[in-house]
Amino acid sequence: MQQDDVEIIEREACFRGFYRLDRLHLRHRQFSGEMGRPLSRELFVRHDAVCVLPYDPQRDAVVLIEQFRVGALEKSANPWLLELVAGLIDKDEEPEAVARREAVEEAGLSLTSLWPISQYYPSPGGSDERVHLFIGRCDSEGAGGVHGLAEEGEDIRVHVWPLEDALDAVKDGRIDNAASIIALQWLALNRAEVRGLWS
Repeated sequence: MQQDDVEIIEREACFRGFYRLDRLHLRHRQFSGEMGRPLSRELFVRHDAVCVLPYDPQRDAVVLIEQFRVGALEKSANPWLLELVAGLIDKDEEPEAVARREAVEEAGLSLTSLWPISQYYPSPGGSDERVHLFIGRCDSEGAGGVHGLAEEGEDIRVHVWPLEDALDAVKDGRIDNAASIIALQWLALNRAEVRGLWS
C-alpha cells in the first residue's frame, strides 16, 4: 500500500508550542482492498532527531550522558537517564552536522568519523518523529564533567564506560531508552568491524 491509500478528511490543530499536536480525521485502505471507516487519530508532530553513541575504538569505551527526563518522572525510580548524545534537526541541518554539534555541546567531544546505524520511528502509532542513529568515533581520554547549554536548561553529566559495562547496563535495565539500547546492541554485533576500520 502507498500514501494514495490514505484519505485525510480533516486535520485539526489542537496545540501549538515547542511541539505540536494535531488531530487527523482519515480513512485508509484495508487489506481487503476496500476503504475503511473514518478514524480519528492524534499525532504528536515534532522535529526529527539525531542520536549518536560516541565510541573510542582504542579503549573499547563508550561515552554516555546522564540527564533529567520528565517523561521518566512518574514511571521510574530515577528520572536521570543514561543516554546517547542527541538533538533535534533544525530546518536546514543535515543529521551528521547535528551529531557533531551535539557531541560538543552535550559531552565536550569532537567526533572524527560518523557511522550511520539506522533511521527509525520510535513511536509511529502517535508521533511522526524519525530518529537518525549513529556511532561517532572519539577520543575519550579526559572526557567527563558537566556540559549542556544553560539557555536550554541543560545539566548533563558525562560518563566514560567500557563497552562491556554499558552492555551489562542494558542487560540489567539501568539503560532503558530505545536509542541507547539499539546503538549499544548494534555496536556489540559490529564491534570487530568498527574497531578494524577505526583503530
